[in-house]
Amino acid sequence: MSTDYARMTDDFERYEVDAGNFSHEHHVGVAYEMLSRHNFLTAAYRYSDIIDTVATRVGAGDKFNTTITIAFLSIIAERMNGGDFDGAQDFIAKNQDLLTQNPLAPLYSRERIMSAEARRTFLLPDLKPLSAA
Repeated sequence: MSTDYARMTDDFERYEVDAGNFSHEHHVGVAYEMLSRHNFLTAAYRYSDIIDTVATRVGAGDKFNTTITIAFLSIIAERMNGGDFDGAQDFIAKNQDLLTQNPLAPLYSRERIMSAEARRTFLLPDLKPLSAA
């Protein structure tokens, strides 16, 4: 059964998210839709604000992590720009590693990515050096 990510994103942008049923796949699909609708900075702000607000509403405000959120949005945006996808469902089907693996693991130590600082602000990776320009 296919998920209607456009409709789910409409609900999401109205802060009408059922946090208990919002899976990691839903996070990726809604992120894809938001990045399709908005420029990166607007999508990142709105997506982060909604996730943080909804998590806080259900008593899980300490779970929101700015570093993980921005890093995942960046990966999704980069892949969107590098491929041709027929919507969120197609993107997810062609990027299953985002659901089955942790693409941030080679970049961040567990201590850094799970730190209080990473929850509050975006941190650069500490395991894989950034390329020199």
